[in-house]
Amino acid sequence: MYMRTKSLDEGEKVIKAMPILTVVAWNTLIAGKAQNGYSEGVLQLYKMMKMSGSRPDKITFVSVISSCSEIAILGQGQQIHAEALKSGACSDVAVSSSLIGMYSKCGCLEASLKVFSEHENGDDVLWSSMIAAYAFHGQGEEAIHLFEEMQGRGLEANEVTFLSLLYACSHCGLRKKGMELFEMMEKQCGLKPSVQHYTCMVDLLGRSGCLSEAEDMIRSMRVKPDAAIWKTLLSACKINKEADMAQRIAEEVLRLQPQDSSSYVLLANAHASAGRWKDVSEVWKAMRDKNVKKEPGVSWLEIKNQVHQFCMSDKYHPEYEKIESYLKELIAEIKKTSVLHDMGVEEKEYNLTHHSEKLAVAFALMHTPPGMPIRIMKNLRICGDCHAAFRCISEVRNSEIVVRDGSRFHHFRNGKCSCGDYW
Repeated sequence: MYMRTKSLDEGEKVIKAMPILTVVAWNTLIAGKAQNGYSEGVLQLYKMMKMSGSRPDKITFVSVISSCSEIAILGQGQQIHAEALKSGACSDVAVSSSLIGMYSKCGCLEASLKVFSEHENGDDVLWSSMIAAYAFHGQGEEAIHLFEEMQGRGLEANEVTFLSLLYACSHCGLRKKGMELFEMMEKQCGLKPSVQHYTCMVDLLGRSGCLSEAEDMIRSMRVKPDAAIWKTLLSACKINKEADMAQRIAEEVLRLQPQDSSSYVLLANAHASAGRWKDVSEVWKAMRDKNVKKEPGVSWLEIKNQVHQFCMSDKYHPEYEKIESYLKELIAEIKKTSVLHDMGVEEKEYNLTHHSEKLAVAFALMHTPPGMPIRIMKNLRICGDCHAAFRCISEVRNSEIVVRDGSRFHHFRNGKCSCGDYW
């Protein structure tokens, strides 16, 4: 009860007052931490549980593996997978579904597919997990093919399945198929679309240039629109250089979330794409006047079971000077222009060069053997400059670079990205 009402400290007091911590007690603590987003705390409790002599069960593994997914630590996840195999817990469909999600979110789609192939006779949750993995990695055709096979086996798709399918369609430009699935969801499967399903549809329409149709969908849908769906349309306005519409949609977002910095940035970039520099300056001024702080870009990666985190121009990293020197060697090959229109030329070039994901890639190239895949996680959407840079680096350094940004995965190989520059 305490854990579900977010009173974690009170819940821990009750559990720790028990004379003996049983497996159920440990699972209650671990699940409570996991459900409230304390992934690192989950892993610490898991270690304490094993040290106490308690043996983790399938319920333990589901929570712990899911926590590895959230912070994308592959090494720890692989170790826990081995422990689950040893205990026999991997025969449980819920554990296997968690493993599919974990490997997917850590950038290892092949590992997700391997786990899935070992349990193909699993339930609809297992199949939906694999469909979500395909979707998150931008493999829309594969997600749809798996869904069709799932139907052929008589398994029922749920709301999560359709959410993954619509997400896959929106990120792969499959407009017609997305519309068909959206209609099938309600008319054939009897499932009511949530605001998240509508958001995927707005994204699909917006990316296809159908901005008016997307806005009409928001204003006519049967559920109350949230800030996220308006922000999705705002992003589409930026992509399609519709500055006037962006201004109107930004007002809808800021009415719901007045301090949302990303909306200001999207609006500024929409004006910039249309060459309206005065409007760009006014947006930045409004942010300053309202004391709205832009969310800083943060990237992290795991090397030898240790997580390294980087922020833009992170001079506090102990190897910063070496990283900066290494980056300078790449600048001549990867320098591209981007949109930071409120900065001078020199400052813009410096900041683009020192984006958090570029620092992370440089650090990874310095500390991993040639040919080993590089996996980087980022809290924000990757910018066009870094995207172009990574395509170039993957070719010049003959490296596979996998980047998970705030929206999806990008797999860079041989100068190309899996997204086809559609993200």
